[in-house]
Amino acid sequence: MKRIFYLMLIALVSGTMSIGAKSSKESVKFYVYLHCEDCVNKIMKNVAYEKGVKDIVCSIENQTVVVTYDANKTDVATLQAAFKKINKPASLTPPNNVATPHDHDHHHHDGHKHEHEHEHNHGHEHATES
Repeated sequence: MKRIFYLMLIALVSGTMSIGAKSSKESVKFYVYLHCEDCVNKIMKNVAYEKGVKDIVCSIENQTVVVTYDANKTDVATLQAAFKKINKPASLTPPNNVATPHDHDHHHHDGHKHEHEHEHNHGHEHATES
C-alpha cells in the first residue's frame, strides 16, 4: 500500500512540475533580404540553434523568415539580434523596395507596337508582328 502511495505522489509531483514548465509557442514573421540558398543555409545553421527556437521557414520568393519559438525562453528582440549577428537584419515590417520576381527597369508593351529594337531577356517573350 505504501508503494502505491509513493508512486502516486511521484506522478502527482512530476505532473505538476511539467504543467508549470509548459512552453508558450509563438510565431513571428521577419522580413529578411534572402539573395540565395546560401542565405537560407546561413540562417538555418545559426538562428535555428538559438535558445527557444522551435522551427524556421524561409521564403526567398517572399523575402521572409517565419520563426516559431518558445516565448518562455526567447523573444522577438533576441531573435532579431541573432539575425544581426550573421549580417541579416530582420524587420517586422516589409521594406519599401522589396523586389518581386518580375521586378525590372522597363515598361511593358501590352497592346501597342514595339518599334524600337533592344534586348528583352527577362523570362517571358513579347509577341512579334509578322
